[in-house]
Amino acid sequence: MSEKKLPSQARVVIIGGGVIGCSIAYHLTKLGWKDVVLLERKQLTCGTTWHAAGLLTTLRDTETQTKLAKYTQDLYRKLEAETGQATGLIQCGSVQLAMTEAKAIEMRRGCAMARCFGVENREITAADVKGMWPLAEVSDVKAAFHFPNDGRVNPADVAQALAKGARMGGAQIFENVKVTAIRQDKGRVTGVETAQGDITAEIVVNCAGMWARQVGRLAGVNVPLQAAEHYYLISEAIDGLHNMLPILRDPGNAAYIREEAGKIMLGFFEPIAKPWGMDGIPAEFCFNDIQADWDRMLPYIEKGMNRIPSLKDTGIKLFFCGPESFTPDHNYLMGEAPNLRNFFVAAGFNSLGILSGGGAGLVMSHWIAEGHPPMDVWSVDIRRAHAWQDNDRYLHDRIVESLGIGYQDHWPARQWETARDVKKTILHDRLAAAGACFGESAGFERPNWYARPGEKAEYDYGWDRRNWFHRGADEHRAVRETVGVFEQTSFSKLLVQGRDAERVLNRIATANCAVPVGKIIYTQFVNARGGIVADLTITRLAADQFMVVTAAFTHTHVESWLRNNIPEDAFCIVTDVSGAYSMLNLQGPNSRALLQALSASDLSHAAFPFGTCKEIDVGYQKLLALRITYVGELGYELYIPTAFTLPVYDALVAAGKDFGLKHCGYHALNTLRIEKAYREWAHDIGPEDTPLEAGLAFTCAFDKPGGFIGREALLAQRAAGPSKRRLVQFVLEDAEPLLYHNEPIYRDGKLNGYTTSAGYGHTLGAAIAMGYVANPDGVSDEFVTNARYEIEIGNTRHAAKPSLVPLYDPKNLRVRC
Repeated sequence: MSEKKLPSQARVVIIGGGVIGCSIAYHLTKLGWKDVVLLERKQLTCGTTWHAAGLLTTLRDTETQTKLAKYTQDLYRKLEAETGQATGLIQCGSVQLAMTEAKAIEMRRGCAMARCFGVENREITAADVKGMWPLAEVSDVKAAFHFPNDGRVNPADVAQALAKGARMGGAQIFENVKVTAIRQDKGRVTGVETAQGDITAEIVVNCAGMWARQVGRLAGVNVPLQAAEHYYLISEAIDGLHNMLPILRDPGNAAYIREEAGKIMLGFFEPIAKPWGMDGIPAEFCFNDIQADWDRMLPYIEKGMNRIPSLKDTGIKLFFCGPESFTPDHNYLMGEAPNLRNFFVAAGFNSLGILSGGGAGLVMSHWIAEGHPPMDVWSVDIRRAHAWQDNDRYLHDRIVESLGIGYQDHWPARQWETARDVKKTILHDRLAAAGACFGESAGFERPNWYARPGEKAEYDYGWDRRNWFHRGADEHRAVRETVGVFEQTSFSKLLVQGRDAERVLNRIATANCAVPVGKIIYTQFVNARGGIVADLTITRLAADQFMVVTAAFTHTHVESWLRNNIPEDAFCIVTDVSGAYSMLNLQGPNSRALLQALSASDLSHAAFPFGTCKEIDVGYQKLLALRITYVGELGYELYIPTAFTLPVYDALVAAGKDFGLKHCGYHALNTLRIEKAYREWAHDIGPEDTPLEAGLAFTCAFDKPGGFIGREALLAQRAAGPSKRRLVQFVLEDAEPLLYHNEPIYRDGKLNGYTTSAGYGHTLGAAIAMGYVANPDGVSDEFVTNARYEIEIGNTRHAAKPSLVPLYDPKNLRVRC
């Protein structure tokens, strides 16, 4: 404990003694690490962990978070036997309620997805709920869903059990030790400073909870999270309660309910929350609560009590408000910092730290010990965050919505409503005038679809064909039959320059970058295990200059991967030039004719073949045109110096009237590319998927001099025979159902995976999807094609046809015309 002298060095220093820090220490010792030091500024669990509700619910939004929750439950079941420290685990199950048919549809879809990951659940009736919870009012319940393996724990006891297990494994834990500085040298962490002494360390892990943003700043690392008020109340004792009553999750009332020692705990995830600690967290904060705002919370309390009417006639023993930290997208922040080697972060658990704590510790310990996580964790990887998000006003405004987002309706294409307009392109007002309905990605306001004149450019959310479904059909037709223009300025553009640029990129990319000037390279970056960490294009602009283009949401990740893989002796630099260029993507059979009408440059196929770039004139302006497509048509990406953008756009729109030009948005871009079976990183491909499994082996130049990162792993996989899983395209036989992704795939009546991308293929006339088909003995062509497939939507299965070649234009005749 704190009376012991701090060591002067350690292999790893963990900052923060909540459930996450204790779990990482515990799991590191399980991997054989003995030289582990955990520092807690006050006392273990004194920040957020001690007042958490302790819910263990496994229905989560993503596969990763579901796996973390499942592992956590399993760990907590055995922790007491291992350590002798009770955790208070009660496997009482949980029930989630749906008060509307739309919520019932969402839940059926979510439960079907959860079953893919081994989460046991079943739909039950309102009468079943009443049987399980006699005190509950169920007259407004349309449907309910039971998760029998869910439960609850005592959060402080869980953290103490993990801490005890860590000590048993050799870790040292020190309380009342505040870290005051993070030491670093040459882009790598080297230790920490404290008032009790300094510790040299190979690795430092920031698990400081709601202090994690401040600790990150000590290291120059952005950790975008913000504390907010978080409420629950506990009633006086009520007859008839017992600890096996299931947890009631009541999204329609933004509340959860559970038994607490013969009383009722009623907790809230209100849709309009209140940030806390904007001026800093008090230095003395330790096992503190916050002054409750009864007036603000009264409407939510009244709604929550409607579920258990007897609460209205029962006294309140405790009305509690404690701070918890939330992130801008309601996902955790985990992993190695993009700009400081060996500095790891595990924070921002959005009131889900207890139910994810065991899994987070497992993932982080392997990440630290082995240099990579044991599963695909992109949805929670800190490298998805952007530097601009470490902004007080932005975090304040977004956390107002982020706290309660988990209890809201998760509509297809649902957009964040707060902290918008971070980034607007120079064309924003013109696109708005053209009818753009904007969505947000990486801070950019981007046109997702376009309304017709007289229509409102706003989402009408739902699970059936909504207003944007029909506008997407219009945009599809334009791209396939005439020409469409997509505004894609948000894409990140990175210049890789220097005499060693070719050598550096050739080692990082799977494709051969030793190409002539003007050639476009489609490639992946893969890790040492062959998993795809990026999917992008590289264009050779000069002998010593390349332009890397990647999606906006991957900016931090891709830039970090490039910088971290440049050898120290290489003459090569990376420069972010994203803001210097706008990008208009012109696609469709009339795209060449339209562009040629505005340019004296020769745009014929012979002069400007597919996969090349050239500088062209458009009016008075010059721009860089890349002949490439992501929708499967003749088309061009136009990279326009920002100062030239408005006149070029105006000229295209004016001339486009004669060619059937239509504005098109990202929703159409997505479904057009799925029709063509083009992959999207973080959906169809990721760090646990290889190019061989994803049908992208053609990008791998296995014989190029010097090889590439991951080459050996891919060669070994290829030598082993057919991959055990392969990405397959599907189209439903029935034209009516809609797919959105994460729907289970059945092969010959047996669950075999789930869809990774999905939408409606307006050209093909039915819903389309991609997803992996698996077989321990290898997935041959015959295994894929000689079977009957169904895709489950809610509780109904729909027949689907598989294809290993693109269902649209499989011979690429339209692309290379």
